[in-house]
Amino acid sequence: MVWSLSFDPLLPLWLLYCGVAIAVLIALLTGYLRLRGWLLRALSMALLLLALANPAIEREDREPLSSVVAVVVDKSQSQRLSDRQSTTEEAAELIRSRIGALDGFEVRELEARNSGSGDGTAVFQTLSNGLADVPPERVGGAIIITDGQIHDIPETAGAIGFDAPIHGLITGTADERDRRIVLDKAPRFGLVGSEQTVSLTVVDQGRGTGPGDRVHVIVKRDGSVVTERIARTGEKIDIPVEIAHGGDNIFEFEAAPLGDELTLLNNRAVVTIDGIRENLRVLLVSGSPHAGERTWRNLLKSDASVDLVHFTILRPPEKQDGTPINQLSLIAFPTRELFSVKIDEFDLIIFDRYVRRGVLPMLYFDNIARYVRDGGAVLLAGGPDYAESGSLYRTPLAPILPARPTGTILEQPFHATLASLGERHPVTRGLPGSEQDPPAWSRWFRAVDTELDAGQNLMSGPSDTPLLVLNREGEGRVAMLLSDHVWLWARGFEGGGPHVPLLRRLAHWLMQEPALEEEALSVSQRGPELFIERQTLGDKVGEVTVVSPTGERRDVAMTEQEPGLWRGSLPVNETGLFNVTDGTMSALIHVGPQNPREYTDVLSTTEVLAPVSDATGGSSRRLRDVGGELSVPRVVSMQPSANYAGNGWIGLKTTQASVLNGVDRYPLMLGFLGLALLLGALSLTWYREGR
Repeated sequence: MVWSLSFDPLLPLWLLYCGVAIAVLIALLTGYLRLRGWLLRALSMALLLLALANPAIEREDREPLSSVVAVVVDKSQSQRLSDRQSTTEEAAELIRSRIGALDGFEVRELEARNSGSGDGTAVFQTLSNGLADVPPERVGGAIIITDGQIHDIPETAGAIGFDAPIHGLITGTADERDRRIVLDKAPRFGLVGSEQTVSLTVVDQGRGTGPGDRVHVIVKRDGSVVTERIARTGEKIDIPVEIAHGGDNIFEFEAAPLGDELTLLNNRAVVTIDGIRENLRVLLVSGSPHAGERTWRNLLKSDASVDLVHFTILRPPEKQDGTPINQLSLIAFPTRELFSVKIDEFDLIIFDRYVRRGVLPMLYFDNIARYVRDGGAVLLAGGPDYAESGSLYRTPLAPILPARPTGTILEQPFHATLASLGERHPVTRGLPGSEQDPPAWSRWFRAVDTELDAGQNLMSGPSDTPLLVLNREGEGRVAMLLSDHVWLWARGFEGGGPHVPLLRRLAHWLMQEPALEEEALSVSQRGPELFIERQTLGDKVGEVTVVSPTGERRDVAMTEQEPGLWRGSLPVNETGLFNVTDGTMSALIHVGPQNPREYTDVLSTTEVLAPVSDATGGSSRRLRDVGGELSVPRVVSMQPSANYAGNGWIGLKTTQASVLNGVDRYPLMLGFLGLALLLGALSLTWYREGR
């Protein structure tokens, strides 16, 4: 109960003040003149003005509110090192029970984790969010159980948002030591085949460490060791790395462990360099002019990533019409330069209806076969030429060609259809119109009859004859399109067909584009989740295993999205390198920044939190001494004070906050009491003046 006196004037305040002023003047004047009854007259005026002021006694019914205490438990990755997690759990349980034994306190438990942006442990952001609905005057303090590595310390105590002590209970001991790699410079992009330089420093911290020690550093690319170096602690070292392929090249730099160090996680740094290919060089050789010749040219010229060299053989050697050489406007076919000197500079060679007419000596076909086995690519787009005597199959290319011609040309209308393997292969999977029967694209009218000696048949022609065949030969690849009527799709005949996606995927598969591999495992990050994708020509896939940076293993079930394409997802809350494997294939992805703040310094410390704790009257202390037992301080209740900590104890502020349940008001000058006082005063005044 709270009693108080209040006023509720019956007149405006300015009028009441004027009345008071007049009454005071009259009282002073009558007193000065010593008129009879001046004192009673002043008392009557005072009672009248008091009645107009309407005084009342109020009784407030208030219920005291408990003080809210935040217990913030640090659940960041660095808290999993050594015995910090068990220390945290034991200390949190004791703190909760000791606060629960105090009267008038409410515990609010909060968990602080790594910030989503990779900026380390956000304890004070967690504290602010957790107490957002609590009035500042109700906050009795905060107890933070952490290793001391907090990355959002406010600059001043006033920025915290409440006036109460903050206590830090630090896990870990003072004798810790650790080795880590610091990335000084790391490029984000690089041309495929070029060398980039990564600069790093090996740093030792803690007990018994110092600069100048020799350290063995291993460099890996996509999980495989590429080089080893010797570094000295505290000194920057430049390491050249080669960009081996397009897309993400993941480089790991791992320093040899320091004896009895806290963790090996920050002995490794990860750099992801996006490999950018220079323009792909394609050589297109058209054996003779035909209706579909420009289909390949237009497709390849429209691709900004392709540099095209195109030759059409319009004048074969057997054509002798007596025209003087100086009058010919045709460019001589540079066979030696293209197929001997510079053949390895091309990423893909396309023979479009090429007929062997003596333009290319047999030796050059040997060069082309060698070029494929060494990693090159050849695409043969054949028509009647492939079944005739001038077929490329009758050259030294025959051992690398997967389809053998029978000599028959199949000339009849047919729909190109996907073979069972083609429904799952990334080159032909999901081609627009393939989901219908017959496919929703135009007919072709000619195909070459062949028998397969090797390779994979993705599309079928009349009577299920092979139409699109792919094969791997040595380090290179070969593809055969056994019809010269794909141009009908490009011209829009009977509605056309998906010639652009088909031919583009085919060319990029030949040039070993990773996204078009038949058997592939890839992983990407979208927001807080990892998305895993598995391409396969098989009928099913098993679970994949994801290994986190801290070594935690989790299995992810895969779901078939399309024929040959399986996907799965997994939420992640750690920063670092994740390894995804299905037992035969592996994929790597780095989540978060390359130099995560969480592992910049993992040694426990009281110094980071001490300035804020001292400014609020709290303390920052360790829970364990070196080799000692767990020592959790006592918790006591205190009135507002400048200091809330002492030897073996910490204090919490008892607030005076309360909630108002109701107010009772008792007027003093209204009713019979006020009337009696006023009439009594007037009667005494009249009586005194009447004597």
